[in-house]
Amino acid sequence: MADASTSAKGDLKLTNLTKSFGEFTAVDDLSLVIPEGSFFALLGPSGCGKTTTLRMIAGLEDPTSGKISIGSTDITDKRPYQRPVNTVFQNYALFPHLTIFENIAFGLRRRGIKDVKEQVDKVLNLVELPHLADRKPTQLSGGQQQRIAVARAIVNRPALLLLDEPLGALDLKLRRQMQIELKWIQTEVGITFVHVTHDQEEAMTMADTIAVMNQGKVEQLGSPVDLYENPKTTFVANFLGQSNLLTGEVVERGDLVGINVWGNRINVKPQRVSTQNSKVWVGVRPEKIYITKESDTRFASLGNQLIGNVLERSYIGVSTQFIVEIPGFGLDDEKIMVFEQNVDSSEVLPGDRVRLSWDPAHTFALDAKQDAYAGESETE
Repeated sequence: MADASTSAKGDLKLTNLTKSFGEFTAVDDLSLVIPEGSFFALLGPSGCGKTTTLRMIAGLEDPTSGKISIGSTDITDKRPYQRPVNTVFQNYALFPHLTIFENIAFGLRRRGIKDVKEQVDKVLNLVELPHLADRKPTQLSGGQQQRIAVARAIVNRPALLLLDEPLGALDLKLRRQMQIELKWIQTEVGITFVHVTHDQEEAMTMADTIAVMNQGKVEQLGSPVDLYENPKTTFVANFLGQSNLLTGEVVERGDLVGINVWGNRINVKPQRVSTQNSKVWVGVRPEKIYITKESDTRFASLGNQLIGNVLERSYIGVSTQFIVEIPGFGLDDEKIMVFEQNVDSSEVLPGDRVRLSWDPAHTFALDAKQDAYAGESETE
């Protein structure tokens, strides 16, 4: 039989994968297909099961039940070294006593390959660090070590590269630079990347497809745009960016779904309504809303409108943030957050009565039985 470490090719398939630690179920009946050659992210808060899933794919944890396969090859019971899988960890795990060249060549030499120079030089050029071949890891910056760790992993041409929070130790500016570089490397080498992270921006910048995980299950699967623009649960709406969730009740279903929000009709496209229940959360992202003084009707043609009072205005660099109170019919008035891009100086000030306008195409509706705050505390 051919060795899976060299022969397995194709999509990564997780079938009914479960991992329990005593009474606690870390991964709960998870099924996923990760297309060959894609950049896939497992995104979620601490304890959601993403790292346990990664460790099962790598062979570092045994599943309680379920199956892991690459193409037609079942690797569920294979030892880590028998799998066509390499892992890049947050701490990089470079050998401090070896040069950068020998760190990268290590896996090739273990496989009995004697002439390693061409392959090592090729990946050193790919990560743009050929001039560091003779240095030791301690002589490199964090970003350089991270790139060398990736080079060491991909030189073996695995079917699958696992990235376990690989950018966590870097500062913000370098992290953003490395996000772009990692995506470029993945495109160049064509290897399937599976990236585990709790950082929403990181996942959305790099991944073709994201699985948002929560309590051992996939909450929603899709492209970054799909997940952000059309979340199916309050957890996803809050975990990926910020959302205004307004209490509403469906009053009409047709070409547009009409929802009563505090005495105002708000329209939503039917495909963006994720429940058949009449009680809903009406969602809109803060940057999708236009804010003007009440008398200014420039954006009224967009369709969805609410009138309110500005409580706060905060300048946050790329945008100005407004907190607007909408007089409701309950005991507590509800508040809406608005982000206005800082192109012109806004005339809207605290205390002003304002008109909020947005497009039905930028509105979504979720089941009101879900917790409106799910996922919020997880983003800190």
